[in-house]
Amino acid sequence: MDRFACYLPGWEMPKNSSAFLTDRFGIITDYLAEAFHHQLKHSSRYEEVTQRVKLGPNVEGRDEKGIKKTLCALLKILHPIDAPSDEEFDEYVAYAVECRRRVKEQMNKRKPDDEFARIELSFVNREGKELVVSCPESVGAHATLEPPRRRLRTRPEVATGATATGSKVSGVGSSAAPTLPDVSPPIVVAEGPKELHYTIVYGDTGHSYDSIFGPYLAGTKSIVVEDPYIRLPHQIANFVRFCETVVKADTVQRISLVTSYDEQTDMAALQEKLDDLKQSLLEYDVTLEVRLEGKLHDREVRLDNGWTIKIGRGLDFYQKPDSWSAVGATDLSLRRCLETKVDVFATRS
Repeated sequence: MDRFACYLPGWEMPKNSSAFLTDRFGIITDYLAEAFHHQLKHSSRYEEVTQRVKLGPNVEGRDEKGIKKTLCALLKILHPIDAPSDEEFDEYVAYAVECRRRVKEQMNKRKPDDEFARIELSFVNREGKELVVSCPESVGAHATLEPPRRRLRTRPEVATGATATGSKVSGVGSSAAPTLPDVSPPIVVAEGPKELHYTIVYGDTGHSYDSIFGPYLAGTKSIVVEDPYIRLPHQIANFVRFCETVVKADTVQRISLVTSYDEQTDMAALQEKLDDLKQSLLEYDVTLEVRLEGKLHDREVRLDNGWTIKIGRGLDFYQKPDSWSAVGATDLSLRRCLETKVDVFATRS
């Protein structure tokens, strides 16, 4: 998409209707298009555009190339034999910048990092003022201007950088200088873990048990996991990954799992897998206690250092990978998530 020079908003084009038909002679579009192509391919307006246009600091390499290509096309069509006035040229620049920004906004929504976060594209008009151009459909649209970041290895307490959200003024943009987004590396807050309440958005990546639980395990000796859905093979595999996170904390000595079952649960297979996990954890001086309850609904993880972590879907909030041979099948930080809420709060007295 970064190679697209212009995203023309089709919704702004009038719908075709019989009112546009003529009862006189006309030229079919195929012939007319060929005539335009023959006439315009022999002329170049790139030098003229380069001399007249001045773009803002957020306009990067392919942005500049795309904007200039769109401007050249407009001048060829609208001014085939003359040059536009300064007022006309500013209008054309605004349209070209808007069409390129629309491309960049869509890329920014889809990219998990800030590679395309500098969406506040601008230009300097004939009066020497810098104008930030916005797309009409995205003004005030938080999901487009500040999309949820799907950073790899992102933790909620890590500053992920902001994207600027300028507004369009007088049909073109604001005269205020654009705010540069912070695209510096994440900075970990030094005060330590804090209470957090956030939502993991559907399709997010970058959320692993290490990133969610890891910051709160310091000094923990005992953990209680209440989750009714540790029964199917993939759910047991998730619990094993959770235990791997816990083992890395070094101080944990005991894990208590409280889970549930139903009529379809293969109790023999469940017991066998959990027994294997118990033996494995003993090699790390960690004991695992398992208690099965027929009626259990709430999901939470309680740490004896005073922190409680609630995930709406429990440990099973990951989407099934497209293939078990695909990226994300084993590394949960690369696995797409289901939507769920996460609440971390202190319960110490």
